[in-house]
Amino acid sequence: MENKLYRRGGIDITKLKYKSIYIITTNQQASGSYVASPNFSTYNYCWLRDGSFSAYSMDLYKKFNSSNRFFDWTNIVICRQEDKLKRILRMKTRGDILLNDDYLPTWFTLDGNECDQEWPNYQLDGYGVWLWALAQHFKITKNDNIMIKYKQSIAIAVEYLCNFWNYPCFDCWQENGETIHTATLASIYGGLNSINEYLNNSHTEKILKEIKQYVLDNNIEDGRLKKSIDVASIDASLLWTVIPFKLFEVNDLIIKKTINMIEHELVHQSGVQRYPKDTYYGGGEWIILSAWLGLYYCEVNEIDKARETLKWIESKANKSGELAEQILDNISDDSYINKWKSLWGEVASPVLWAHAMYLILLYNVKKLSL
Repeated sequence: MENKLYRRGGIDITKLKYKSIYIITTNQQASGSYVASPNFSTYNYCWLRDGSFSAYSMDLYKKFNSSNRFFDWTNIVICRQEDKLKRILRMKTRGDILLNDDYLPTWFTLDGNECDQEWPNYQLDGYGVWLWALAQHFKITKNDNIMIKYKQSIAIAVEYLCNFWNYPCFDCWQENGETIHTATLASIYGGLNSINEYLNNSHTEKILKEIKQYVLDNNIEDGRLKKSIDVASIDASLLWTVIPFKLFEVNDLIIKKTINMIEHELVHQSGVQRYPKDTYYGGGEWIILSAWLGLYYCEVNEIDKARETLKWIESKANKSGELAEQILDNISDDSYINKWKSLWGEVASPVLWAHAMYLILLYNVKKLSL
């Protein structure tokens, strides 16, 4: 069912799908990488995580030239990490202390080089998301050569995650690098589980069971999931544990209690904040998280809620059809808005990950409406 025609700021919302595809494809570099945000200099890089979701959205809309180019690029940059992986595996065997820079990077310059920025680059979730997206790419394209073509990069990512899944790292927000995050564990689980459908590796199966048990033993508070082993508060990234990485089933009581807390503490109309007391640009509502909540509603067949979430996202497109990283309608602390603007400028827009998540939600809402 097509969305009804309406406008916001002069934008025909029925065209937002095509605008989103255009923004993603035109901001893909000659190398195959996707820039996180072209107009926000701090985001002029490619993250494995963000790019993988952009590639997945392109697969859903049969833009295979775009997704193929991205996976070809990631294959190259990950294969370059093989020697570094061997080195840190030797360090692990000796019992050496590993520092953040020792681990494999998860974001790169647009031509595929490692970054020299001080921003945290040790995030295990990126490799989990990449494996998950590659498995979806294989399912959708039905290209039997993919597993052969990317054999080396897949092996590197799998070995890396199987060895370091229970190590502290920065979360998907590039924060809190001293602890183990539930959403990160979910992405690792989802990536390893998805790719292992084709690898059938018994060691990976063992690791998957260990990850699930670890979460059950360490990352639950009062019957619901918590942000990390050390932080009991809620975080909207916990949606990853069910959608799309399936660490838990949608009808699991743990998930129901987690969703209830997210809805109670982080949702305003259909906009979703990251976590309580977020101060990044004041802590507004993130397009990607609203889309994820909408995908959860799709999964539990609450189609009216999913449509409302989709409509909310569409209403936040600016007059050029661009979706920003976050919306500052409901914020945790407005004193931080000007602080971040003075450092980095206005909120990042457009953000390719936001457009990708909109496309993914739109695809699933339409599928349920048929």
